Amino acid sequence: MAWQIDSTHSQVTFSVKHMMVSTVKGTFNVFSGEVEIDEQHPENSWVVAEVDAASINTRDARRDGHLRSPDFFDVEQYPKITFKSTKVEALGDNEYRVTGNLSMHGVTKEVTFNVEYSGQVRDAYGMQRVGLDAKATISRKDFGLNWNTLLESGGVAVSDKVTIELDLAAVKQAVAQAV
Repeated sequence: MAWQIDSTHSQVTFSVKHMMVSTVKGTFNVFSGEVEIDEQHPENSWVVAEVDAASINTRDARRDGHLRSPDFFDVEQYPKITFKSTKVEALGDNEYRVTGNLSMHGVTKEVTFNVEYSGQVRDAYGMQRVGLDAKATISRKDFGLNWNTLLESGGVAVSDKVTIELDLAAVKQAVAQAV
């Protein structure tokens, strides 16, 4: 049985350089997914996830509206961002490399996340929980997110490089014990 990503205890965040001197961070507030973890044979593990692109939140309504527009995510035409793993590699010390297909804005590219597995625990309600932290850096232009504007200083308003960070908690229903 796969673990369900617990969106109330998880975050999907990104960061990108703005005006080449500061970093803008944002989140996607609506997402879901499943994770299968095989601790004995990590290569049998997998993940599938989906993000609602319109749920982007950078704490600036005007900027968020621009990011939802055809200049960036074009959420009317491409409402979902998806990831499906194709390979999981154990690196040691609870570190993994998870490679898969990231699809957004009508483009699918292979992306590799560096993942730290935090282990499992049973919560106060009898639910088994797992924690994972993942990070990847992508080129937004690889996904057709090309909008930009030149600055008088010679730079650009928005960097091509985007860092994606996932802080995930996942849960699986406790198995009923026979009496």
